[in-house]
Amino acid sequence: MRVSKEKASANRDALLKAASRLFRQRGIEGVGVAEIAKEAGLTHGALYAHFSSKDELAAAAFSYGFARNMADTRAWAGDRNPSFQDYMGGLLSPFMRDKLETGCPMAASASEIGRQDCGVSASFTDAFQEMAAMLEGSIETIIPAAEKRKLAIAAVAAEIGAMAVSRAIAKTDVALADEVLQAVLETVAAAYRGSRRIG
Repeated sequence: MRVSKEKASANRDALLKAASRLFRQRGIEGVGVAEIAKEAGLTHGALYAHFSSKDELAAAAFSYGFARNMADTRAWAGDRNPSFQDYMGGLLSPFMRDKLETGCPMAASASEIGRQDCGVSASFTDAFQEMAAMLEGSIETIIPAAEKRKLAIAAVAAEIGAMAVSRAIAKTDVALADEVLQAVLETVAAAYRGSRRIG
C-alpha cells in the first residue's frame, strides 16, 4: 500500500527522533537499525525506505538532533542578545550535562565520530561551525575578528570535552563532575577577559 507524502514525512521524522535519542543515549555503535525502527513504531523495511544505510541515518539523526537543540537555544534567547558568558554558563551547566538523551549531540558523540563515515563527520563539522558562529556572534565587537573566532572555536571544543568528561565522572563523583564544568567555565571566561584586554 502506498504511503501518502504526509505519512512518509511523519515516518521519517519519527525515525530521526528515535535515532537521535538512542544514539545520544547509547552511542551510534550501541544501537541497531531494527531497534530504531521499533522505537519509531515502524518496520525495519520502512527505515530503509528512507535511509540507504545506518551511516546515512546517523548523519541525518545527528543533524536533526542538533537542529532541535539550536531551536531550543533560540527560544531561550528570545528577543534578548545573550552574551558570550550567558551562552557558556548554559552550555557548561549540570542541567545540560544531565540531559544526555536530548542534550548536545556533539558532546554525546564526539569520541566516536572519528570512527564513522564522512557523512557523519560532515554533520558534526557543520554543527561545530554553526555553534562556533553563534558564540562568535555573541562576543563584543571590541575584540579583533581573528581573536573572536579563535575564542569561539576553543570554547566549543572545551564545552564538548568538559561535558564528555563530566558525564563520565558524574555516576561516581557528582562533586568532581560539577567541578570539571566549573573549572572549564572559569578558564574560558578568563580567556574571554584576556581577549577583551587585547582588543
